[in-house]
This record gives sequence, structure tokens and C-alpha cells, in this order.
Amino acid sequence: MKKILIIINRKAGTDREKRMEQHVQRYLPENQFEVNTRHLEYLGHGADLAREAVRDGVHVVVAVGGDGSINEIAQGLVGGSTALAIVPRGSGNGLARALKIPLDVPKALQLVAANKQLPMDVGYANEYLFLSNAGVGFDALIADRFRHSKKRGLVNYARLILSYFRRYRPEAYDMQIDGSAQKTPAFLLTVANGNQFGYEFKIAPPANVFDGVLDVCIVKPVRFWDLLPISIRSLAGNIHKSRYMQHERGKEIVVSSPGLDSLQVDGDAVELKGREVRFHVVPAALRIIVP
Repeated sequence: MKKILIIINRKAGTDREKRMEQHVQRYLPENQFEVNTRHLEYLGHGADLAREAVRDGVHVVVAVGGDGSINEIAQGLVGGSTALAIVPRGSGNGLARALKIPLDVPKALQLVAANKQLPMDVGYANEYLFLSNAGVGFDALIADRFRHSKKRGLVNYARLILSYFRRYRPEAYDMQIDGSAQKTPAFLLTVANGNQFGYEFKIAPPANVFDGVLDVCIVKPVRFWDLLPISIRSLAGNIHKSRYMQHERGKEIVVSSPGLDSLQVDGDAVELKGREVRFHVVPAALRIIVP
């Protein structure tokens, strides 16, 4: 009998939890699965619960939440044999969309039951794990402002972008990709493992979490009226072929700048020490349940 731990982000809401319980009883029946449920209670709790699950011989940890809580839970599973499954309950759901995991809860739980596993790559930005992407440009600034906002969702995210765009001054970055050096000004400088930020906005359409490399996405300084065509190309999945983006690939990327002061990983702002970020990929480091 397979042991499954379900970890729920409390922001999901109590009535959602009731429905979740009903779905679990239906799609993960107790005669086939030993299922336990826990809730996130503090920052870092997901990683603690995941490590505990590994020690207890749990076969699958199911993360119920958005990209931030999925990232936290994955931190406790990297390098082990316990697999990660995703029930997407966030706003953007970037990793779930990249992996083609259904946003519908019953269908996502059916994937857990089917238990098709693959070893996926993970990335690191300095000491911080990322599954989808990490960045030091305008996206990092917006992640920091989003963190301090009481409102969630795409509308608020768009409002912040429009509010801060005119105040933002793009940096010129020194960058090394697998030892090859260049200097480039950038509005966005995002290192991607998965293909998108979320909401189907694809920053790195060719990116694949199973290919052992990272995609470096550089959007040069742009004007305000460029935001619409950039967004359209991102949704269409061809921004990497446009004049707006320089697209590179590599396994080790070093980015530095005297003015570098922001870093986002999987959409969450994190503390940046110093003026340099070292990105690298760890291939096949995390077992993930996929369609």
C-alpha cells in the first residue's frame, strides 16, 4: 500500500479543504493508499514536512497550493526517492502549466493515483532552489512589491507592472554563461528551468525541466508601448524568436552588477547578499509525477 502525504497551503480555504477531502476519498481510496494530510503553519514548514516524509518512507508528497508552497515542499525532497505531486491551487500555477498538470483537482489527483514519475531538473540561484525560474531584473522588483501587497491574482500583478514600469531603471549586467563572458543591459534577466512565469506567460518557450540545461532569457530595455506586443508574444509562445529577447542556454550562469539588489525564485522575492548571483542546474534531482 502506497504511503501518501498531502500538504495543503492553508490559504486554500476551509470549504475548498472539504471538497479536497471528498476528492481524496474518491480518487485515493483507503483500500489502496495510506493517506495523511498536513497543513502549512509557518515559513519553511513545507520543507520540514517533506524531510519528515522522506524519513518515514512516504512514497509521494502531494503539494496543494501555488508555486511558492510547491517550491518550499520540493526543498525537502530534492535528492531523495520520494516523489512530488502537484495539485495546483495557486494563482499563476507556472510549474503545473509547464508540466501539463490539470488545474482541475480531481484530474490532478487521478495523476497521483496513476503514479507516472520522471526525474526532473532543479535550479539554484545562489543557495535558493527554483523549479520554474529565477530572475534579477524587473520581475524581481515586482515579486518584492507583490510580496507586500494584500491582493493576489493577475489583475493586481498587472497593476504593479504598470505602476512601477516608468520608475524602473534597467541595469547593465556582467554575465558568464558556461565561462563565456558578456555585458548586457536588461529589463528582464531571467534564468528558466520551466517555460513560464504562470498564467501561460512563457518567458522561455523552449525550456524543458528534463533537458539538463537552463535557459537564459534577456529582454533588453523596452518602452512602455512594447509591453503589449511582448505580452502577446509571451502568450503565443514565440517571444524567444522576437527582437525583444536574447535567448541563451547553459548549465552555469553568473550575473553581477553594482546595482543588483533584487532576486526572485519561482515568483517569490528572497534576500540577496552581495551583488552577484550564481545560477546552476542539478539534473534529474527531483522525482515528479506527470501526466
